[in-house]
Amino acid sequence: MTKIALTAVALSLASLSAFAQMSPVGLWKTIDDDTKKEKSLVRITESNGVYSGTIEKLLDPATKQDAVCDKCTDERKDKPILGMNILRNLKQNAEDKGIYDGGDIVDPNNGKVYRTRLKPVEDGKKLEMRGYIGPFYRTQVWHRVE
Repeated sequence: MTKIALTAVALSLASLSAFAQMSPVGLWKTIDDDTKKEKSLVRITESNGVYSGTIEKLLDPATKQDAVCDKCTDERKDKPILGMNILRNLKQNAEDKGIYDGGDIVDPNNGKVYRTRLKPVEDGKKLEMRGYIGPFYRTQVWHRVE
């Protein structure tokens, strides 16, 4: 009986771990969808069911470490890109628990703000980040670092 109980506990913990990996929470390496070059490390966090993402490190050698978002048109205008909150107000979709949407993302290179949708894929090892302007969208695949 004890072996069965221990096995059940172990399986429960394993399934919780797998579920946690399907969350977008963690550190992600962003990859440019056009050039396929590494751009930055973004940390996604959750607070009270709301997800946000902040640039922790700039990886592209062409981007100066003290670069600012001079093309942003909101409160992020002329703010440092390093440390910038680029993902805001995402929530887990009520109908599809594998999707996080309802928020936005800014592209510091052009200042455009896109409606966004996140979808962890490949058991949470990758993240499909899709940004929308009207009916048009572009998708990047980010890679989990931690």
